[in-house]
Amino acid sequence: MTRLVVILVQALAVGAGFGAATSLVNAVSHNSADLESSAYTTSGWSAAEIVSVLLDSGWAWAGLAVAAGWLLTRAEGSRRAAPAQGAAAGVLALLAATAAYSVADTIRSGGPWYESQQPVWWVAGVIFGAPLGAVGACVRRPGAIGLFARLTVPVGAAVQMVVLPPGRNEVVETIGKTIVWTGAAASIGFVVVRFLQERRRRSVTAD
Repeated sequence: MTRLVVILVQALAVGAGFGAATSLVNAVSHNSADLESSAYTTSGWSAAEIVSVLLDSGWAWAGLAVAAGWLLTRAEGSRRAAPAQGAAAGVLALLAATAAYSVADTIRSGGPWYESQQPVWWVAGVIFGAPLGAVGACVRRPGAIGLFARLTVPVGAAVQMVVLPPGRNEVVETIGKTIVWTGAAASIGFVVVRFLQERRRRSVTAD
């Protein structure tokens, strides 16, 4: 039980760190952008802006909730965690990230921290954090359930690049999509190969 509490606290800490880091990178990206320049607006980019569009993407926040659920599988050395516990961890992580993001924005701009983010993001943290955290709790499970859980984030990231690509101009969008698609393809390949190897090993052992 103590171990479980520690991991839930870790989920809160990871969420808060992610939210604060995202706000900070967004600020650096905004301050370094020369939006008054026509050339920069249409084709300019910076490393900070690329990191910003990656961290502030839906798939990255979804990955945070999945990671929070996965942390629970470390409790007491267990490979399994109740999906309900993973759901709670996912919600806590996203709410902590939203709060930290709001506080960091407030430090830079002033005003009440709870007013810096629209209520929809707090609601989204609960609605999406629960199922994504439950998915994270299933990551280490064997079989199809574990496979689908491990593929959730990379597949979701690849799909988002088609439906809602990041970036304010074509150059930033292209760089962002290239990075995400490359990372997603590598992750999917690794997960599938690892799954097939484990399945073959279990088959040989059974024989």
